[in-house]
Amino acid sequence: MIDSIKSRNHIRLFFTYLTITIIAILIIYPLIWTVGASFNPGSSLLSTDLIPKNLSFIHYQDLFNGKIPYLQWYYNSLKISILTMILTLICVSFTAYSFSRFRFKGRKNGLMLFLLLQMVPQFSALIAIFVLAQMLGLVNSHLALVLVYVGGMIPMNTYLMKGYLDAIPRDLDESARMDGASNIRIFIEIILPLSKPIIAVIALFSFTGPLGDFILSSTILRTPEKYTLPIGLYNLVAQKMGASYTTYAAGAVLISIPVALIFLSLQKYFVSGLTAGGSKG
Repeated sequence: MIDSIKSRNHIRLFFTYLTITIIAILIIYPLIWTVGASFNPGSSLLSTDLIPKNLSFIHYQDLFNGKIPYLQWYYNSLKISILTMILTLICVSFTAYSFSRFRFKGRKNGLMLFLLLQMVPQFSALIAIFVLAQMLGLVNSHLALVLVYVGGMIPMNTYLMKGYLDAIPRDLDESARMDGASNIRIFIEIILPLSKPIIAVIALFSFTGPLGDFILSSTILRTPEKYTLPIGLYNLVAQKMGASYTTYAAGAVLISIPVALIFLSLQKYFVSGLTAGGSKG
């Protein structure tokens, strides 16, 4: 009996590790291939090796020698992502706090509307977004993209943050209110410090979303100096003649730098959030 239980546990453990290994390979292999292609000489996919035989930095030099406006694309992407992150955090924090702590007319309908908006992807409204941007004179404008990104991120992130705020005891609000604290002071000095883990999650999502978006940005932006990184890099491989896949790979590798930096800077809040959740349970 004991031997059969041990054998079943070994089989279960084997398939668990097998599944994890397969998933890890599926995730890691494209990353290794992209990094390897960026250091391969030549521009064709057929000439690239997973591990470069002749290490070359020529593709990284091509990104910064002025032949393509890569630095401008990089700046545009960072500007849009940072503005989107800041505005999303401000809007989501206030909306989530309002829905979590206050009871007002239309609250349930507002939550239901947010729930329905989560089910509709932004790219399904491309025509409407473009027509609206054209009416407002915001075609080929980064402001239009920021507004669209922020508006699209409010519903999902509001639900996410509201659920977190609901877990914060209301006794803290009542105690502070008895000491004469206003709602805005309670929000800034009590709620926000306790919400750092969920704020970090929303900051990461709202930063990486615009950084990797292609569909919406290609609909709004029209000129090369306004392009973001996804559009500019896509043009490197979309040309019928002279397509440079290895330069594209080098540019794609450098995109990961700001994402890695913001993740590392917010990692302590992710860990503290998991620890707090475990202690509550």
